[in-house]
Amino acid sequence: MTKPELIEKMAKDAKITKAQAAAALKSFTEGVKMALKKKDGKLTLVGFGTFSKVRRKARKGRNPQTGEPIKIKASNAVKFKPGKALKESI
Repeated sequence: MTKPELIEKMAKDAKITKAQAAAALKSFTEGVKMALKKKDGKLTLVGFGTFSKVRRKARKGRNPQTGEPIKIKASNAVKFKPGKALKESI
């Protein structure tokens, strides 16, 4: 499903315009971003799942083309753990 398809489905299900659905989706995604920017970086939607921020340590890797060793910087990543209801629905 693409973003436009999701917006169309949200609009149809909630009986609102596509513009309103797009605004709601944008608000949701911005809210997730803001929650993950915080120090603890966690957002839980009961029955759906949990988005959390994890810190990846710096590590060594290899350039696949040349095989030469490279340093990979430490970074933040987003992890999603599905909730019980979501797991059971799939």
